[in-house]
Amino acid sequence: MKLVIFGASGPTGRQATEQAITEGHSVTAVTRHPEDFPLRHARLRVAGADVLDPAAVERAVAGQEAVISTLGVPYGRRPVTVYSDGISHITQAMTKHGVRRLVCVTSTVLFGAPAPGETFLFRAVLEPLIARTIGRTVYEDMRRMERIVSDSDHQWTIVRSAGLFDADQVSDYQVATSRLPGRFTSRADLGNALLRQATGDRHVRAFVDVRTTEGAPSFLDVMRKEALGGRK
Repeated sequence: MKLVIFGASGPTGRQATEQAITEGHSVTAVTRHPEDFPLRHARLRVAGADVLDPAAVERAVAGQEAVISTLGVPYGRRPVTVYSDGISHITQAMTKHGVRRLVCVTSTVLFGAPAPGETFLFRAVLEPLIARTIGRTVYEDMRRMERIVSDSDHQWTIVRSAGLFDADQVSDYQVATSRLPGRFTSRADLGNALLRQATGDRHVRAFVDVRTTEGAPSFLDVMRKEALGGRK
């Protein structure tokens, strides 16, 4: 299958790219700095493009069969528009070139419901602190992106991941259309879930949660290493 991956230079994008190549797909990895992209393969094309440049996005989407977006930006106080502006350009390019399948990443926070079995401290204090203060501008733009995607006529799936961490390999992770128990998703599992969705049709026009159940770190470890860095 011909796949284009936006945000390919991020940790999740690299996971999705590498796994797709391993499975035999042809991949166009979109990054603003193609010279720094660490992967090389005969079935990989590295495209230098900014998702905020409609013409560059259109060139990357042309000829593809499915689109994966792993766009991500760090938490901060400034307004964020990368998610919504980027997905607008992506969906416009998909419409022009007749590409139907779209899979993108947001956050489990957007379910608007606590994780089953979560502690009162996390449910009532820590998660609201992250969602409404530390990550407010990021989540606001993620919501705008979700509205753009869900209002489109594409065959979309939005994957709402939990707190991200690095793992060496894909695990026996869980997928559901409602919020799952647990706080974390490994990037290996998230990359695999994105690939499964992009190459299949099980959750078309649905929001899905992905949760790692094996070897997940503690909340403090993830906050210290990952959340404040904002990496996707």
